[in-house]
Amino acid sequence: MRRCSTSTRRQFLKRSAAAAAGALVAPQFIPRSALASADRPGANDRIGVGYIGPGRRAWQLMDLPPEGEIVAAADVELAKAEKVATRSKCKSFKAYHDYRKLLENKDVDAVVVATPDHWRAIACIHACQAGKDIYAEKPLALTIKESRAIADAVKRYNRVCQVGTQQRSMPQNRRACELIRNGALGRVHTIVAKAFPSPWFMNLPAQEVPKGLNWDAWCGPAPVVPFNKDLYIPRAKPGWISVWPFSGGEMTGWGAHGFDQIQWALGMDDSGPVEVSSTDGPFKPPTFDTPVTQTELDKFFLKKHIVTFRYENGPLVKLTSGSAAGGTFVGEKGKLVLERGRFSCNPAELAKTKLPDDAVRLYVSNHHMKNWFDCMKSRKDPVCTAEIGHRSGTVCHLGNIARWLGRPLKWDPIREIFPEDDEANRFLDVPRRAEYPLPEIG
Repeated sequence: MRRCSTSTRRQFLKRSAAAAAGALVAPQFIPRSALASADRPGANDRIGVGYIGPGRRAWQLMDLPPEGEIVAAADVELAKAEKVATRSKCKSFKAYHDYRKLLENKDVDAVVVATPDHWRAIACIHACQAGKDIYAEKPLALTIKESRAIADAVKRYNRVCQVGTQQRSMPQNRRACELIRNGALGRVHTIVAKAFPSPWFMNLPAQEVPKGLNWDAWCGPAPVVPFNKDLYIPRAKPGWISVWPFSGGEMTGWGAHGFDQIQWALGMDDSGPVEVSSTDGPFKPPTFDTPVTQTELDKFFLKKHIVTFRYENGPLVKLTSGSAAGGTFVGEKGKLVLERGRFSCNPAELAKTKLPDDAVRLYVSNHHMKNWFDCMKSRKDPVCTAEIGHRSGTVCHLGNIARWLGRPLKWDPIREIFPEDDEANRFLDVPRRAEYPLPEIG
């Protein structure tokens, strides 16, 4: 932990020991600003944070706890990185065009990785190797293999990684999942969630690349396509979140939130479904040369290519018109509709069920970012580890693969493969440009 533009904690301790004798001769004046208090951490208690990919979502993640300090940012569009200085009190704030230079900055203790999906695995693994803790946006990665690699790297390099499925830090979501886990609904047999759209292809006309934007680097491991502002933005018309091979569509966008809550409620944080299927045969994503709205995508998947999952412990999950942030859990005693920050039950009194003293209790975190900071100091696991984020994201990827193949698939959540199904296993990862390999984990 370091304070911006000061020496490291280790150097500070060495100097303190060397000066101990001198302290007996002359009293040392310590300014009030260097003293720690509950609302004002001391200089050596602060955590320097760098932002990799400071776009729309990253700006929503800049209200750090008191011990946090924004010290750097990196983006393929340098102006975006430079703009982060307006949110920093650090006099030596640094903006970088290349995030690898940010990872070399000794003032950076931790990073917020909010890149597009196709870049997240490489950046996160490099951050682990550089000794930085990570707040990784969701979905954790573009493919199952990539997110497995992130989870393995976090473990290998002993990093604290919080995945940005922030509903785990909302008390009402935790309460709802505890009710389900402890049998308030009886045996849950069906869960209905939103028909999340899978990604499409885009062939938008080439536009002039904005000054200061390294478009080749933005494409990164994915094939280089012409720049177009409607692709460069995250969401809208259509935004990269809807476009393969930069994202898994809203199946992995909003789906990362919804499936994360389903996994939590079912006690499947270290596992997943064992079967997945899709109706209407293979979905062959069309290529559009004009923008497509999210509303159009939603309507299409309400009627065709309906995905269902089955868990080994019984529940069937069906993607139709349910909540994007959770789902409708149907059990023997009633149902519970889980959304973001709220839930409702039918019958209503189920919501007031008093849990016994020996009930299953879930991780208590009332602030996702603060939980990450607390765990960076304690070195304990946060509420949504890389392993949990990987498992929840895997369900999203399985949904896309089922649509692309259009047939029932068996999934082994232990080995994380489709048993004896070479065709399906080819979708576990994607090709990458030679200059952007997935880093090897030593």
